[in-house]
Amino acid sequence: MNPTLSELEAKATRKKAAFGGDAHIVCDNLVRIYKTEGVEVVALQGLDLAIDKGELVAIVGASGSGKSTLLNVLSGLDVPTAGVARVAGTDLLSMSAKDRLRYRRSVVGFIWQQTARNLLPYLTARENVELPMKLAGGGGRQAGAGAGGPQGRAGAGAGAGAGAGGGRERRERAGELLELLGVGSCANRKPSEMSGGEQQRVAIAVALANSPQLILADEPTGELDSETSEQVFDALRKANRELGVTVVIVTHDPLVSEQVDRTVGIRDGRTSSETLRREDAEGQIIAEEYAVLDRVGRLQLPRDFMNALEMERRVRLELESDHIGVWPAREEPSSD
Repeated sequence: MNPTLSELEAKATRKKAAFGGDAHIVCDNLVRIYKTEGVEVVALQGLDLAIDKGELVAIVGASGSGKSTLLNVLSGLDVPTAGVARVAGTDLLSMSAKDRLRYRRSVVGFIWQQTARNLLPYLTARENVELPMKLAGGGGRQAGAGAGGPQGRAGAGAGAGAGAGGGRERRERAGELLELLGVGSCANRKPSEMSGGEQQRVAIAVALANSPQLILADEPTGELDSETSEQVFDALRKANRELGVTVVIVTHDPLVSEQVDRTVGIRDGRTSSETLRREDAEGQIIAEEYAVLDRVGRLQLPRDFMNALEMERRVRLELESDHIGVWPAREEPSSD
């Protein structure tokens, strides 16, 4: 039985649930425009993204795709131009400078690709992990004066109580984190006495020091070989599964995506694809890739598909009972 006009009108006006619902990370039609010497560059062009609490997600894309801009927005280092960006209930567009500093200390931890940016060279591994906890107990001015990055940016804070705890509590927590990530033997070593992989695992401990809700990693294995990279990813998986922290890894390396359960592809400032991995009944990992349909119905076809069929400008669509067909546009007949 076909619906009546009044039923269709009621369906159209029915209030829909907000995009992302209660997801831990929500980006809805997110826009970021940079202005350089009078030239506007649209880095994010209406990006949609939803990540649930406790997920381990990789964001992949070519250079210039917008993934680094997204990382800067989620970390609180950059302010969106328009749209919605929300992490753990915090609106990233409306934060004051004071709120932004508190957010970087209390909600998010950051791991840089360059190992030297994550650790202070004159401190031991344990001292590097303890430092964010000390800063969280100090005044806002002191916390913002972390030495160029790792403590001011990566150290998330669980509130003044975490930092104000005694030195023994800090040492115990630092030791527990280093042991969890497999670098307990590095506790009394300085970064120059550690391998690159050990430095990155200590950097993860620094980012976890004050119990953040979200860890953001910018190409965390970009300077490491494949075997060492696997150790770093094991550490990130441990943090994700045993501590329950949400982990988002940004990279241009598609092989990194094999280390996570979900991969989000970004192209031209928008989410373009998602790959979901699951284990079947026999223990085999099955990966399924999907194109992303955004809020207004836009769909990015894979470039290799478009090139193979020489699709340009226009395509022909046909609605079938259970799918939509997409074909190259027919050639217009010549008027000659």
